[in-house]
Amino acid sequence: MAVGYLRAPATDVSDRVRRTVALLRRRGYALTPPRLAEICVGGPVAERDVRWAAAADPELTLAEGLVVERVAHDEAAAIRSRALGHLDAAAEYVEMTVGFVRRLVAVAPFITSVSIAGSLASGGFRASDDVDLNLIVEDGHRHLAYVVVNLLGLLHAMRHRAKPVDDLTRRPVAPRLMTVNLVLERSQCRPLQRQDEDMAFELFMSEPLFGFEALRELVLDNPALSEHFPQLLEKRAPLVISTPRRLNARLYPAVLDGPARQIGWSAWRYMQWTRRHRPEALARVAFVRSTMRPYTLFDEA
Repeated sequence: MAVGYLRAPATDVSDRVRRTVALLRRRGYALTPPRLAEICVGGPVAERDVRWAAAADPELTLAEGLVVERVAHDEAAAIRSRALGHLDAAAEYVEMTVGFVRRLVAVAPFITSVSIAGSLASGGFRASDDVDLNLIVEDGHRHLAYVVVNLLGLLHAMRHRAKPVDDLTRRPVAPRLMTVNLVLERSQCRPLQRQDEDMAFELFMSEPLFGFEALRELVLDNPALSEHFPQLLEKRAPLVISTPRRLNARLYPAVLDGPARQIGWSAWRYMQWTRRHRPEALARVAFVRSTMRPYTLFDEA
C-alpha cells in the first residue's frame, strides 16, 4: 500500500476496484492487478486487495492476466494483445510526439500546457492509432489551437505517409497522426464545470509534455478531482520539455478565433463525411466526444 493514503475497508476497496474496472472498460481497456492497484479510484490499494476483489466480486474476474468485468471476459484477449503491441510501438511515437509538441508550442505561444492522452498514455497504443493531445490555452484561443494543431499535424503526417492506418486514422492526403482530444481555456479551469471521476481519470492518466505548472494549478483549483484520484497530487512529469523560443503572442489576437472556428468546423465536418461508410469509426468518435462534454469543440455549431 502506498505511503500517504488511508487503508480503506475491504468492502470499500471492492467497490472502488469495481468502479475502476468499469471506468477502464468504458475506454476500451483493462489492467493487470499490480497496475490496477496503483491507479484505483480513491487512491492506491494493495495488489492483494485487488486480487481479493476480483475473486470475491461476482461481477469481476481475471482473464488473460487482466482484471475485467465478467461480462467482458471475451474481450480480454484483444485487450491483452493491444497492451503487448504498446510495448513495441509506444517508444517511437512518444519520441515523435515530444518533437511535435516542441514545434507546436514554439509557433503557438497561446498554448500553456500540452499532455499526451488516449491510448499512447494509457498503455494500449498500436502503430495504426493516432496520438491524442490535451491542451490548456489562453482565453479566446480554443479554435485557433485546434486549427494550428491540425495544420502542423498535417505537415507532420506528410512525412509519415507510410504509417499504418485504420478506419479512424485513414485520411485522403496523409494519415491522421496528431489529434486534439481536449482543449480547455484558462477560465474554464477555474473551476472546471466537470469534476467527476471520468474527468479526473483523464487528467490522471495523461502524460504532461509542456506546462506542467498549469496542470498542477488546475488540480489544486479543483479539489474534487483529487478526491476521485488522490494520485493526482503526486503526479510527476518525466517527459516535460523546457520552454522553447516562441513566436510573439501578438501574432494571434483573440479576434482570429472566430474565423478559426469556421475553418475548424468545416474541416471537422469533412472528416466525418469521409467516415460516412464506416459506422464503427463514427461511433468511436461519438463516444470520445461524449466523454469530453461540455468541452468539445463544434457541438454548438
